[in-house]
Amino acid sequence: MDGWIASLSNQSSSAHSRSPLWRIIGYAGVGFQTKQRYLFGWFSMKLKLVGNDSAGVVTAYYMCSDVDAAPLRDELDFEFLGNRSGEPYIIQTNVYHNGVGGREMRHSLWFDPTADFHTYAILWNPKHIVFFVDKVAIRVYPNDASKPGGGGGSGFFPISKPMYIFSSIWNADDWATRGGLEKTDWSRAPFVSSYRDFAADACAWPAAGGPPACAAATGDSWWDQPPAWALDAGQRLDNAWVARNLLIYDYCDDRKRFPTPPEECALRDAAATTAS
Repeated sequence: MDGWIASLSNQSSSAHSRSPLWRIIGYAGVGFQTKQRYLFGWFSMKLKLVGNDSAGVVTAYYMCSDVDAAPLRDELDFEFLGNRSGEPYIIQTNVYHNGVGGREMRHSLWFDPTADFHTYAILWNPKHIVFFVDKVAIRVYPNDASKPGGGGGSGFFPISKPMYIFSSIWNADDWATRGGLEKTDWSRAPFVSSYRDFAADACAWPAAGGPPACAAATGDSWWDQPPAWALDAGQRLDNAWVARNLLIYDYCDDRKRFPTPPEECALRDAAATTAS
């Protein structure tokens, strides 16, 4: 993909792409969607986010099994929550399985994402989902392969539904910045995000017919081989540094929402303990 931009204002929204891999979508904002669906692989995109006063505006880069908010969708999210001028961006990641989400984590970033392009990537295989920022693993979402069903699964792990890749920019001032206290200042519009260098090294799902051979755990692709099943030593160190210094919110620690932590939280903690 050569590059594309998305622009949001209270008068109009527009998107421009020079790639045959994407099509434009429009709803409460503007965005792009791949024509192809994928099951497992490596997905990366370079983004340069809305600069200056972006409160209330969300730029999203995500994967979803459906083209709309279907009730049983699977979804993996990067969401970049805008803020007032001079305040840092917050990056929110989330996982949906069978239409249920609520697995949010929020981090600050160690750079200004509006000054230049940075790479945001998702590694998805039957063992885990890893969210990367410039090759730094900011979040690991593991699967429990010892459990039956769907090739092994923790009960809350997307493992069987191929997904499209989307990116969008939209107004979310009812929640995005300080819980909705900061509203979008439309006098600052248009709000522009820029994208380039989309890459998918992944298992492409055919438009018709049954699952492709790569949908099974064949080990033929690098992302389905042991080195991709867990973080290496350097990645673990980076991930631990992010957890110590940049973590803002972790749903696993939110006892108001989850008096009993969801089961994948214990699985993640056990994996981290074993790795250390």
